[in-house]
Amino acid sequence: MRRTNCRIGFDDRWLLMVMIPIIAFIIPIVFSGLRFTHEPYYKPRIYLTTLVSTALIWIGNRVILVWARKKYPQFRMTKKRLVVQSLAMLVFTLAATNLLGFLLNDYCLQLDLRGNVIRTASDIMINANTAAIFCSLTVVAIYESIYFGNELRKSVEEKELFRRETLNAQINALKTQVNPHFLFNNLNTLSALIPENPGQAIDFVQQLSKIYRHILEVRDEESIPVQEELEVLEAYAFLLQTRFGSNLDIEIDVPAEKLHKRIVPLSLQLLMENAIKHNILSKDRPLHVRVFSENGSLVVSNNLQKKNQLTESTGIGLDNIRNRYKLLGNKEVKVTVSESSFNVSIPLIDN
Repeated sequence: MRRTNCRIGFDDRWLLMVMIPIIAFIIPIVFSGLRFTHEPYYKPRIYLTTLVSTALIWIGNRVILVWARKKYPQFRMTKKRLVVQSLAMLVFTLAATNLLGFLLNDYCLQLDLRGNVIRTASDIMINANTAAIFCSLTVVAIYESIYFGNELRKSVEEKELFRRETLNAQINALKTQVNPHFLFNNLNTLSALIPENPGQAIDFVQQLSKIYRHILEVRDEESIPVQEELEVLEAYAFLLQTRFGSNLDIEIDVPAEKLHKRIVPLSLQLLMENAIKHNILSKDRPLHVRVFSENGSLVVSNNLQKKNQLTESTGIGLDNIRNRYKLLGNKEVKVTVSESSFNVSIPLIDN
């Protein structure tokens, strides 16, 4: 199991083992001007001293950092935490560096080959304090950059999770509108059919049961294969033509290569239902509804013959389909109206 300090936010053992020796090696070269080829020489005891000092300062600052994050855990306290943390680190760094300099005063003196002092302890301490502050800044930069990176990632993930949950809730709310709308219209049709033709009423109930079972199966789906949607549409067309007879002509012509694409469930049914609700159907003026594929979309087209008085709208239908497609990825449902036709293009979704 991966080890992670909850305050640090990541397993920093590799960082301690790699960065402390590297920084300890670089500091004498950069801040004290030590070299391997000429005086002042970079000697093993100098590296050992710098390594101990760097480890002490790094680990001490790490302890302060953990303490500060524990004391100010909330993200809104970041500014206050950074101020307190920085002051505590500065005091500790300078105190630890000067204490080590005092204890290792004789050990740290740099002598030439004849035993003469090349650099005094005070010179060394100035460089040591500068290097120690550099080490502290390195600690802060590394740990805080990782901390803020993790916080940003968590924030993005939380926002994305919230967005998905919101979209799912909205999609589910839109789906729940379809069921009562579908059932209400078909029960009205069935109630009118029973006294006139009981035999057809039985077939009607069977087809209605088949469609409603499908509605229950796809209610949790964001999209379904076009083939499944067309099978349901054909069953629904049977119900409609049972009621309207020759007053309604339905033609479905979708090529086989489009059947593996996906579509919002019950979208074709809702569009066909809208066409019937808003247009005149009669023997002299039959309604022709065509479903076909065009430019990566399924098109539901009907001849336009509006009723003088529209039936009361339930507020779903075309808007429902538009909203569901928008929530699934801002795909546009296009509506084209001319003097003689009303066309709705529904985008097909890739698997």
